[in-house]
Amino acid sequence: MTDAAEAAPRPDVPTGPVAAPPRVAVLGGGRMGAGIAHAFVLAGSEVTVVERDPEAAEAARGRILASIGDSIRRGATDRSEAALAASVHLSTDVTDFAGAGLVVEAVPEDRMLKRDALARIEAVVAGDAVLATNTSSIGIAALAGALEDPARFLGLHFFNPVPASRLVEIVVGDTTAPAVVESARGWVAAIGKTPIVVRDAPGFASSRLGLALALEAMRMVETGVASPADIDTAMELGYRHPAGPLRTTDIVGLDVRLAIAEELQATLGDRFAPPDLLRRMVAEGHLGRKTGRGFYEWSTP
Repeated sequence: MTDAAEAAPRPDVPTGPVAAPPRVAVLGGGRMGAGIAHAFVLAGSEVTVVERDPEAAEAARGRILASIGDSIRRGATDRSEAALAASVHLSTDVTDFAGAGLVVEAVPEDRMLKRDALARIEAVVAGDAVLATNTSSIGIAALAGALEDPARFLGLHFFNPVPASRLVEIVVGDTTAPAVVESARGWVAAIGKTPIVVRDAPGFASSRLGLALALEAMRMVETGVASPADIDTAMELGYRHPAGPLRTTDIVGLDVRLAIAEELQATLGDRFAPPDLLRRMVAEGHLGRKTGRGFYEWSTP
């Protein structure tokens, strides 16, 4: 560990039972960002989401409020819809992140876009705020280089769909302060999810293993070994996976899978090379559930 990682605990790190931070901020209100915001709102945080323009901000508000409504109908919270909605704040100005104890970057999986986003966030938040990225494959070290204080930075890899997923992968960089990791563990537990902690490595644990299986399933479809439904059934019934690799790919998004595959091919070699089938489907706009068509047809994108 570096000297930064050996630093004394930050003032925002609790010493007793950990609650969610009182104020949380999320940059990006797409499917993942909205899900992250929803999780912290249910845990009692005031959440500010910043989007690129007013139209995108309103779309993000709609996604978050829809998730809140679903949670109320499932009995996942006893708070009123009005009270929960009042804890959601949408903006197009990153300076509204000032005062947040935790900021999660949830912009698309592009290294330079994320580096720029993190630098803009660091410029407006307090010195004791924790910064996190929701990247699913880009190395923490590659993103930490954009920051003046990388000791307060780590990965919080949420899974899609966030409301239904029980896992958050905490990705620890070489410069991440131990106290920040412990704080993150507590916050993940406070929002009702299970943390796992992994060192910074290409694809971390979950994306690397999940992608390896998904790419092989795509190659099997490409060469006519079996249909997507039969491949998925093999893994669901034979290996007790809750969803097969191709159905999961549709839920994650084929464009997201392609971006992760390209990142891992560049760092780990051609065993992660994207099949031509995946490239073709993305080029044709068949991205999975969010577009209504991927390896399956979806009636509700």
